[in-house]
Amino acid sequence: MKKLILVRHGKAEDHGSGISDYERSLTLKGKIISRLMGKKLRDIEKTPVTIITSPAFRALETALIFASEFRLEPDKIILSSNIYHKMNLRYLTEILGSTGENCDTVILFGHNPSFTEIANNLCKEGCDFMPKTSVVGISFDILTWPEIRQKSGKLEFFLKPEKEL
Repeated sequence: MKKLILVRHGKAEDHGSGISDYERSLTLKGKIISRLMGKKLRDIEKTPVTIITSPAFRALETALIFASEFRLEPDKIILSSNIYHKMNLRYLTEILGSTGENCDTVILFGHNPSFTEIANNLCKEGCDFMPKTSVVGISFDILTWPEIRQKSGKLEFFLKPEKEL
């Protein structure tokens, strides 16, 4: 059994703030909600996790906040530029395959529209739009990550900030 958890980054500074999209930081509200959602996920997910994030600053900040809730050191977070630049199912299997087969639970931090599309494509039931800081947990009845196929996952949970606060 493998479990993939997708976390969309928290609320970030507006595009018009004079910095690049890649460098945008979380707002104070984004940081607070990320901490609350990290606690909610920690209450659900008790198994050891591997964290992989887009290197865009808002996603990395969100990953760091969640990692602190799981008591993971920041240097254990894996950066993957494919999550920022060209995330799709093909790159997803490459990213997950690089974790090794002993890793049964992976948390990915990234962006829309790709995260909503991936969750919707992987879940048998489909998946609704992922708002900022939402968390989707999908389980797969597989032994290795490369076995993931479209519509092969079971939606275990979908945490949305407006429902959790």
